[in-house]
Amino acid sequence: MKFASVRLVTQQFEALLAFYSRLSGTAATRLADGFAEVRLEGATLAISEERLVQMFNQGAATAAANRSAILEFEVADVDGTLAHMEGVAEVVMPITVMPWGNRSALLRDPDGSLVNLFSRPAAVPAPAA
Repeated sequence: MKFASVRLVTQQFEALLAFYSRLSGTAATRLADGFAEVRLEGATLAISEERLVQMFNQGAATAAANRSAILEFEVADVDGTLAHMEGVAEVVMPITVMPWGNRSALLRDPDGSLVNLFSRPAAVPAPAA
């Protein structure tokens, strides 16, 4: 089995597409009217207008209703990425070092979904024998 993508359903298609394109620095691939993908290393983020879900999936998903998932993006520079998103995203948690060592900041996208920007700690070389 291959994990293909996460799809966000929205009533703010252009705003969400612009947000994730800016965040990732990756242009979206528009596959149909109201449907696009932001193709990243390791995963694809699909964005769909809610009307498409209503047409093809009988309203199985509701736009902007998520309060349980966090979309996580590993970045080389949390500070720089957060600064790049200044004025575009609500910061929910400022940069924090987590107990497992990651530097992390939480944002909200235009639909209110949580977005975690994080970097892993640098590998510590093993002591010389």
